[in-house]
Amino acid sequence: MHVMSGKARLCGVLVLGLLSSGVVAQGRVLTRADYARAESFLSYKTAPLVDHAVQRVHWLDDGQFWYRDHDANGDHFMRMSVADGKAVPAFDQAALAAALGKARDKSVDATRFPHDFGYRVKPDGRLHVTLGDKQYLCELHDVAVCTEEHAGKESGVLSPDKKSEAFIRDWNLWLRDLATGKETRLTTDGIEDFGYATDNAGWKHTDKAIVEWSPDSRQIATFQQDQRQTGEMYLIKTKVGHPELLKWKYPLVGDKHVTMIERVIIDVPTRKLVRFKMPPDQHRSSLCDDVSCGPHGGWDDVKWAPDGNTLAFVSTSRDHKHEWFRIADARTGRVRTVFEEKVPTYYESGNGAVNWRYLPKSHEAIWFSERNNWGNLYLYDLDTGKLKHAITTGAGNVTGVLRVDPKTRTVWFRGVGRTPGVNPYYRQFFKVSLDGGPLTLLTPEAADHTITLSPDGQHFVDAYSTPTMPPVTLLRRANDGHTLATVARADLSRLRAAGWVPPIPFTVKARDGRTDLYGLMFKPTNFDASKKSPIIDYVYPGPQTGSVRGRSFLASRSDHQAMAELGFIVVALDGMGTPWRSKAFHDAYFGHIEDNTLPDQVAGLKELGKRYPWIDLDRVGIWGHSGGGNATAGAMFHYPDFFKVGWAESGNHDNRNYEDDWAEKWQGLLVTDKDGKSNYDAQANQSFAKNLKGHLMLTYGTLDDNVPPSNTLLVVQALIKANRDFDMIAIPNVHHGYAKATPYITRRRWDYFVRYLAGKSPPPQVQLKPWPWR
Repeated sequence: MHVMSGKARLCGVLVLGLLSSGVVAQGRVLTRADYARAESFLSYKTAPLVDHAVQRVHWLDDGQFWYRDHDANGDHFMRMSVADGKAVPAFDQAALAAALGKARDKSVDATRFPHDFGYRVKPDGRLHVTLGDKQYLCELHDVAVCTEEHAGKESGVLSPDKKSEAFIRDWNLWLRDLATGKETRLTTDGIEDFGYATDNAGWKHTDKAIVEWSPDSRQIATFQQDQRQTGEMYLIKTKVGHPELLKWKYPLVGDKHVTMIERVIIDVPTRKLVRFKMPPDQHRSSLCDDVSCGPHGGWDDVKWAPDGNTLAFVSTSRDHKHEWFRIADARTGRVRTVFEEKVPTYYESGNGAVNWRYLPKSHEAIWFSERNNWGNLYLYDLDTGKLKHAITTGAGNVTGVLRVDPKTRTVWFRGVGRTPGVNPYYRQFFKVSLDGGPLTLLTPEAADHTITLSPDGQHFVDAYSTPTMPPVTLLRRANDGHTLATVARADLSRLRAAGWVPPIPFTVKARDGRTDLYGLMFKPTNFDASKKSPIIDYVYPGPQTGSVRGRSFLASRSDHQAMAELGFIVVALDGMGTPWRSKAFHDAYFGHIEDNTLPDQVAGLKELGKRYPWIDLDRVGIWGHSGGGNATAGAMFHYPDFFKVGWAESGNHDNRNYEDDWAEKWQGLLVTDKDGKSNYDAQANQSFAKNLKGHLMLTYGTLDDNVPPSNTLLVVQALIKANRDFDMIAIPNVHHGYAKATPYITRRRWDYFVRYLAGKSPPPQVQLKPWPWR
């Protein structure tokens, strides 16, 4: 369900072919030139052809930011000043590339830096550079030199004053002084599976510490994670000789014992540990299925008071139906529950960001709730625990609170569905008073807005675009949205010259015949409306996201256009049960995750077939990865007369074999009756495998530590028992994402649909370029 890039060494691909019976390809033979044309629409071919598409900037301080521009001559790192809106080169690219290449013992192209490059300027003028999980200090004045920081040492979480970092060693939390390199042990009683700040949610596990520093860098909020009774997961590396066993703690749905956390605060100077006076908490978040939700780590549901005397946090029940807003005394560990919220399905504190805020100076808290069927903000009194009033009201969602100014009592937030006539998925930027009242729209363009606020909140960079319109990037004032400067305007001239065409947005009705659903369609660039074309449905059922994903501009959305070039109509449709719309829309299949939006996929495809006579509804295919792999197999089993070909990658086919947090949120806690039947029986794909009629390919990585391989093998076992033909590819030593095997699996997927859905013959063993493109 959670797509992660695999980093394991690829040792080859094992193909287990229980070959599907069916019609042998009778149509024309596709050529290598056909596949080369399809490949030309993959992102590593199209993205370099988009000029001046600046969708993300990085603030260096309150008055300046840097960004990566790009044109036919390559990358250009620029720095813009807020004061005059002028952009200048951020640094000497050639010198830095040479210095980094020497430090890494691997050349860096000065015109095309690695995609994971980032930097900040230290007080002494040196550049602190990050490349993936590596960090370098670079001097560019006289002789350009870069040296790797902390080579061979554990990565740490930087303190607000940037003088030290916290890291984990031997199940305990340590501190490293960045100036001297001195390391200090902060905890002493951490033991195996009962360690401090450890990051393990089962499906995700890293060595990075989960901590929340106090604003003055003198205290650390973290936890001691108790997984001593949590069940284990096992995988085996493929190699010559004795296999290597991998094992780690991985709680499953219905387990009696799951991972718990004991909250603590550590006073850094004295190393005094204060344990909260409360029972252990569930390893849960109000936002995601880990206690650390964002890409940059941190502990989302914990927020310090500015003076560091108190700490607010939210506890979440195991089934995500009950939330408690609590405040802890940092010196004594005493905990007070201020207020709570119970919901019948599941609670979420936002979409992409935790939206509650702690305002101790005014004795208030901002709370997010969908109690009126939409995501709105509410103001609570911390002394009484009572609701004061709603901050925002009405239809549309607050998706992300980006800033709160307690002095002016103003909230800036990202929202969707709040402007009539604008696509309900387009994110816009608003501000509103804590005391309620009308909203101020700061980004009026009818587009999807990516916002990056300055550290002081006085300015923001707004990159707005749509799936068919490239980004325009502006520097704007935060109090009124006034444009101060144009950062960049994307140019598609080179992309269009290469034959690119935009996707086609469409709307159809949902299963209920009333609700509008939104999707994107991809047609071949040489489309012939006089001929019927087979259609492929790309599916990701959510419930945490949908098939279309974001609505910002992308030169390539997955390989949808590439597959279209092989003679298909390709669609992606967000069905009911996915986020961003109303609470009722999102709850559409709560407790019945076998639904997987499939009734909406079928209804939408049938409506498109009626609308466009060139769509051949006798040749419908479907594919997806992770949750989409689950949905694909479900489509082939529950709608066997409608979907003829399916490609299911790494699916969580039975969520009783997946991590506890995800399914217990969306399906509910496991309840088993006296007769052995449970509320999880209907979601198990293997129970319906006997219904398969068409062609089905199952793929998975043998080291998938997100969705364990047993999920796919349960389906395989059932298909064999039912005497059904199917195909399978097991990729040795690859995780949930297929890493270096991605080009191979992509090409095999193209071949599969060309052969069994289009009835044509693919060219033999075409080799796609390794990914990513840089």
